[in-house]
Amino acid sequence: MSVAESWSRVMNLLREHAPADHADLPGPATEQMLAAAEERMGISLHGDLRTWLLQNNLDLSEEDFDDEVQCCGFDGFPEEGSFFLGIRAMERLYANRSTPCGFDPPDQPDYPFWRNEWVPFLSDQDGWMGKFIDVRDGRIGRWFVGEPTVTGEYASLAHYFDSVAEMLTRIGAGDYPVCSVAEGRLVWS
Repeated sequence: MSVAESWSRVMNLLREHAPADHADLPGPATEQMLAAAEERMGISLHGDLRTWLLQNNLDLSEEDFDDEVQCCGFDGFPEEGSFFLGIRAMERLYANRSTPCGFDPPDQPDYPFWRNEWVPFLSDQDGWMGKFIDVRDGRIGRWFVGEPTVTGEYASLAHYFDSVAEMLTRIGAGDYPVCSVAEGRLVWS
């Protein structure tokens, strides 16, 4: 399944099981927005990431954006305490993580905490944990400050979205103990 098909499956399940959450999601990014972000970040986005952002740019509106936190987004989706990042939040977190030598820490090039080829797409508000896409090969990894970074957790963004779709299917069936739906919204316990 392509990333567009996987994301469409996620959106269809969210619309079906949590329509109020689905209704809050914004529309797509534009090619101009992506090109400007790439220029500011100094890196080309992976094709899967571009495809996803052209379907939904999950940036909050200017009035909802909170400068007091590292990252802003639609809290509680895809899981409690984390959210998908829009372009503006990706850029902000990427700028915070990137380093002039290309990886951090500089004395561990084979086992870095962060590489400049990694673009975050999911995070908590503080930027302490989240998921990234490796722009070199499209694999998905995760970081958590104070723990080793995991690369290749998913083969692609489509594979990751498939896991989110499976989670939403279980939530809709009432078979996901830490999440339910109330008044059209995901409710985490």
